[in-house]
Amino acid sequence: MLFHKPRRNDYEVYNDFNGLLVNLYRCVREQPEELMAALKYVLNAREDFDRIRAALARDSPASDVQKAAWFYQIIRYSYAAGLTSFAGKPHDMWGNFPLIQQAHRRLRTVVIEHQDFEKLILHYDRPSTFFYLDPPYHNTEGYYQNIGEGGFSEDDHFRLRNLLLDIEGQFLLSYNDDDFVRELYNRPGIMIQEITRLNNIKQRYDGGAQFPELLISNYDMDERQRATSQITLFN
Repeated sequence: MLFHKPRRNDYEVYNDFNGLLVNLYRCVREQPEELMAALKYVLNAREDFDRIRAALARDSPASDVQKAAWFYQIIRYSYAAGLTSFAGKPHDMWGNFPLIQQAHRRLRTVVIEHQDFEKLILHYDRPSTFFYLDPPYHNTEGYYQNIGEGGFSEDDHFRLRNLLLDIEGQFLLSYNDDDFVRELYNRPGIMIQEITRLNNIKQRYDGGAQFPELLISNYDMDERQRATSQITLFN
């Protein structure tokens, strides 16, 4: 969402509970040349993948840039970016360097946070604030307990819902489509919209496979589409 959003003069905040991901974003923003130098001669090899994954899991005393490079390496070399298993597929790491430079330019003015969602939302909530949230899917929370990531319990799904029902700003929330989530947000003033997206895990053996999701908000998501625009000869 952040990278698709055009950069304006907005006050933008990125937050994640995964400390390794937050460190990667900070290094992309502040030390992109050092990060690319650390990635310049990495090997796409199972032994390296297992070695650096183990180093990150035990909280290696390596520098922030080295940790960021290791984490980016296992993201790129893991199956479906799942961080757990080596993909064994060709990948040109140098081909990512223009993306890192582009992300560096986009993140220059973005505030990068590493907080629990409740603390962050309460800190930044204003009537003019827009929150986009992407919590772990219900019943797949264990998938997110990889290196650098904290757990997300059933109670956290309720804690997030209760918090969002009482904020001053607007929120857009993406979730998997299941009965628990639908019932959780079946509340007055809440919109639920069905969508689908590509299922990255299945792409290897079922190209084009889709995954059902829900978009949930406390505002009318179709308002702009229904708005009548002024006719002009120069549109």
